[in-house]
Amino acid sequence: MTSHIMSLQISEEMKTRLDELSAATRRPANVLVEDALAAYLEERENERRYLQAAVDRADEGNFVSHSAVEKWLLSWGTPNELSPPEPDIIQKRR
Repeated sequence: MTSHIMSLQISEEMKTRLDELSAATRRPANVLVEDALAAYLEERENERRYLQAAVDRADEGNFVSHSAVEKWLLSWGTPNELSPPEPDIIQKRR
């Protein structure tokens, strides 16, 4: 895999923390930064996929009403706890 050089400006405090972690873990600072960036990107990509899936579901026009969700939530922890509500607002796509 090809690697690329990037420069980045960080605060003195962050540089100190990075150097201390690098020394404590005996891992090069650039590896720690690359690992952190990879984790951040994966989290943001997952978030985007989740949001797109939610938009796609909303575009279908099926929704659960506030009152149905409220009734469900109020049943939590009671002997008659309800199952999650099904969509009760159906809108036809235009």
